[in-house]
Amino acid sequence: MSALQAIAKTVAALAAPNLKPKELIAAVRKQHPDASKKEISRGAFLAMIQAADGDPDRARRVHEMALASRGDHAEDDPASQATPIPAPKRKKGKL
Repeated sequence: MSALQAIAKTVAALAAPNLKPKELIAAVRKQHPDASKKEISRGAFLAMIQAADGDPDRARRVHEMALASRGDHAEDDPASQATPIPAPKRKKGKL
């Protein structure tokens, strides 16, 4: 079993009603301490795909968590932590 499949299995097992995405991520990290948010998000999408036919409610909860964590990978990517370069200032006057 690949690491992604193991994470997906853990996400599917832990997904519950009223469980916030951050709480689910923390619970998954207890079992997979080296997993990044990006890996957990991918595992959640895999779990959702695998559970879609058998348990629509669980698939919906996993999908919500995956969407909520999808754009929240800044702490996992060192390049995204760099200070952005400001745009040059435009001079007022004629165009």
